[in-house]
Amino acid sequence: MTESHDQVAEKLGLFARVGLFYRQVVNELTKVVWPTRNQLTTYTAVVMVFVTFVIAVVSLLDLVLTKIVFWVFG
Repeated sequence: MTESHDQVAEKLGLFARVGLFYRQVVNELTKVVWPTRNQLTTYTAVVMVFVTFVIAVVSLLDLVLTKIVFWVFG
């Protein structure tokens, strides 16, 4: 009895499909729970600390492996 979304989209023209897409995007964006400024600051700080930690670990590992390679191969 009811037509699926794909069947309805096939019957619409190009501009109608584009308009439908943008209406659906705006509808979904109204459902998003946006973080507060405090949450955003906290999340950003956590990401920056984690990235700094990973950079330090990779740099230390690179330094150690470089020293080992130069020690082995002269």
